[in-house]
Amino acid sequence: MASVTEINSMPQSEFLRSVKLFSLLDEREISALTPTLKTIAVSAGAHLFKEGDEGESLFILQSGQVELSINDFSGDKIVLSELSSTDIFGETSLFDPGPRSASACATEDSVIIVWSRKDLLNFLKATPSASIDLLAILSRRLREADHLLMGRATGNVNVAFESKLSFPQKTANWIADFSGSMPFLAINALVFFAWIVINLEMIPGFSPFDPYPFGFLTMSVSLEAIFLSIVVLLAQNLNSAKERVRNDIEYEVNLKAERKITELHRRLTQVHNDLSRRLSKIEGGE
Repeated sequence: MASVTEINSMPQSEFLRSVKLFSLLDEREISALTPTLKTIAVSAGAHLFKEGDEGESLFILQSGQVELSINDFSGDKIVLSELSSTDIFGETSLFDPGPRSASACATEDSVIIVWSRKDLLNFLKATPSASIDLLAILSRRLREADHLLMGRATGNVNVAFESKLSFPQKTANWIADFSGSMPFLAINALVFFAWIVINLEMIPGFSPFDPYPFGFLTMSVSLEAIFLSIVVLLAQNLNSAKERVRNDIEYEVNLKAERKITELHRRLTQVHNDLSRRLSKIEGGE
């Protein structure tokens, strides 16, 4: 049966220095930090927290594997990431002890370090200089997240998709685009006209090379039609794949928007309830 148990072991200073959040701390700060941390053993299948739970602790994966996930509005699970050793999760709750935005479940037996909000405050009171280092690391993580979001927001799915196409696929797209253009129509009309005029001996000095009924021209046109049909089908398959990618991105955007709206509604409801309780207290006092 899946379980979470506290174990009597202190994380080693070498491991703590390998965690990005603590990489700028010196030896004295690491020594002060170690007693504030708690180590737990988590068996496979155990949940550390679920989406919507109140959060007050940060978690550092020392060994094992943890899966972060959310449930969409249809109830299906969406895996956000799979964490490995030294990865941090749940850090937002240290500064904003609100509901968890995702669920964390151990996918294999794991050892996890827990740092509570209370222990954080005690640590900062004991070593005020460490707060600058922690803020520097958190600011760096925030900056990296901003760059990632900017890249996702400004990315063009068409450019990204075409950059992954092979040379034959790009060639098929170009031929399909050109075959549906007016220049292609004009070139074919000019070639057919010249071919027919020459082989009907309408131009003096030119001997026919494909007399009526133009068997070679018929074969050439048939081969061209077959070749263009195959190329157009290839281009259509590529366009279908691009459309699927675009639909997936639109689904993700809509899902995020719905989650944000739901979260905003929840917070507004909470504010309304808090105001109602305060008004009730005020009216009761009068």
